[in-house]
Amino acid sequence: MKNFSLTLIAFFAVTFASAQTLEIGDKAPLSDEQMRNYDGRAFSIEDIKGENGALVIFTCNTCPFVVGRGDTEGWEGRYNGIIEFAESNGVGSILVNSNSAFRRNQDNISAMKNRARDMNYAAPYVVDEMSQLANAFYAKTTPHVFLFDSDLSLIYKGAIDDNVDSAKDVEKHFLRDAIERHGAGKKVRKNVTAPLGCSIKREKP
Repeated sequence: MKNFSLTLIAFFAVTFASAQTLEIGDKAPLSDEQMRNYDGRAFSIEDIKGENGALVIFTCNTCPFVVGRGDTEGWEGRYNGIIEFAESNGVGSILVNSNSAFRRNQDNISAMKNRARDMNYAAPYVVDEMSQLANAFYAKTTPHVFLFDSDLSLIYKGAIDDNVDSAKDVEKHFLRDAIERHGAGKKVRKNVTAPLGCSIKREKP
């Protein structure tokens, strides 16, 4: 069965995540919260917002849905193309690492710096120290994407596209389509899709 183990991980990630959610039309919470970038600078969602809005991608350094594994390509290699496409449509982007439970090891600031360097990230890659932003967004997985308009009202949330295995085999470009329609002044047709990925590793109180 194709990618059974990855699908099983995603199933548990979504099933056991909070039933609460950020709804379409809701304002971006904690939009002025300053978060430390891997290079020591600080950014908020307000800081990176473009003329037409902001894109927030919850991500990490190790999840196979992000970095790939075996015959699974992962979504991370598509980040820069999406970030650049968003920018061309007046939308600023930010990558957020909310894996506070892994902050002492694979998701620490040093590992984030190495990851950003290796992947040549085209957007800030910031630390969500105690998963505060992820909690406010009710973000479930890595990756989990949230697209906001110029007023920072949510217009799309969910997955990047329909194929974690291979970019060339994608049939439905959910996020790109949302960005393109919004940039053209049109309403996003499919504004919610199911996020697919590993659960965000929140530190227990």
